[in-house]
Amino acid sequence: MKDLFGKALLDYHNGNYTEDLITSTNISDEDELPLPYLFRTYKDMPKLEQKALQLSNGKVLDVGCGAGNHSLYLQDKGLSVKAIDISKGAINVCKQRGVITTEKKALLDETETFDTILLLMNGTGIFQTLNKVSKYLTHLKSLLNKDGQILIDSSDIKYMYLDEDGGFWQDMNANYYGELDYFLSYKGEKEEPMKWLYLDFNLLLTACKAVGLKCEMLAEGEHFDYLARISF
Repeated sequence: MKDLFGKALLDYHNGNYTEDLITSTNISDEDELPLPYLFRTYKDMPKLEQKALQLSNGKVLDVGCGAGNHSLYLQDKGLSVKAIDISKGAINVCKQRGVITTEKKALLDETETFDTILLLMNGTGIFQTLNKVSKYLTHLKSLLNKDGQILIDSSDIKYMYLDEDGGFWQDMNANYYGELDYFLSYKGEKEEPMKWLYLDFNLLLTACKAVGLKCEMLAEGEHFDYLARISF
């Protein structure tokens, strides 16, 4: 990985903001991802994100922490937070912004246990593909303290496959409709494409049950998105 995401965060944090990240998927056109949004404060966060932060307690793991917005908010509330991300640039920004405990690390390499695990901004994306969901959920289960919780959000993107008459046009020979190829570019450079998973709630519920976890819907957003809590 070129870590273009990390480069963009560092540029913005260091006052070198000249352009935004460009994202696209195999089913959607290019779109700008504004860098200021990646440094948003609590008041500018979507309602589902705010709710997840309100419900966070105890020792917290912030997975895919980005610029550290969630970690900084929870730190200010007095919680103990560990922020992890696979982006070296993101971790550098977190350190510069004052996140106390932060580490460049993949979720599957984490071994500590926590009371709250946050997977936000389409947290199921980190699972990559449907056939890896049980592997990730089993690992997350091993990181939970006795009364711990996983707060995770995602969207049911079936709406992206509907035609004008409400018909569902996905190729039935293709993989699950929430499995996308995600493309990122920044300042003329292109990142290696990655797999990104949007998981509808019923599939998440089924996957949790299969590994002995409970899953409940906490809130629904305005555009097919939801926040769920996973626990023992």
